[in-house]
Amino acid sequence: MRAALALTALGALCACGQGENDAGPGGVTVGEARALDEAAEMLEERRMPEEVVSAVPTDVPSPAAAQAE
Repeated sequence: MRAALALTALGALCACGQGENDAGPGGVTVGEARALDEAAEMLEERRMPEEVVSAVPTDVPSPAAAQAE
């Protein structure tokens, strides 16, 4: 009997946790914070590597400068 009661209490405690609408960090809900984290990861994955950005030549004139000549 005690084992069944302890198992029931343990199951009830495991079910307790943060819900999607509970307050999270920064005044947003837990679900909103998770969505913001996922969006930030997606943006970081899309960012070009520094090697590619630094390989672009800087002495190429802009189209507007080429038309002015």
